Amino acid sequence: QVQLVESGGGLGKPGGFLRLSCVASGFSLKYYVMSWYRQAPGKERELVATVSEEGDTTDFADTVKGRFTISRDNVKNTVDLQMNSLKPEDTAVYYCQAHSTWSHVQYWGQGTQVTVSS
Repeated sequence: QVQLVESGGGLGKPGGFLRLSCVASGFSLKYYVMSWYRQAPGKERELVATVSEEGDTTDFADTVKGRFTISRDNVKNTVDLQMNSLKPEDTAVYYCQAHSTWSHVQYWGQGTQVTVSS
C-alpha cells in the first residue's frame, strides 16, 4: 500500500523551531521529487519547499527562504522539513508530496497541523 505519513507537527512559538518528517511506504522515494506544501485556513494550498530526487537541488517559497530547510534520506525513505524562526503566519496544515517527473504520478500525505502562537 502506497502511503506518505507526516509527523512532527504541533505548537511552536514565534522564533522557535519545529521539524516535520515524512516517511514513505509501499514505494521508493528515490525516484520522486519531494515537496512540502501547506494550507492555512481560508487559503489555497501553497508550495513551501522542494528537493530533487538526489537531494542536490532545493527550492523554497520566498516566505520561508532562509528559515526552512528540506532534506531527504533515500535509504530511510524519508524527507524532513526543518522550520526555524517560526512566525504566526507559518500556521497551517503541512502536506508531504511525492511527484514523479517521469510518470507524473503524485502521492500526498494526510497532513500535519503546525500552529505558531505565543
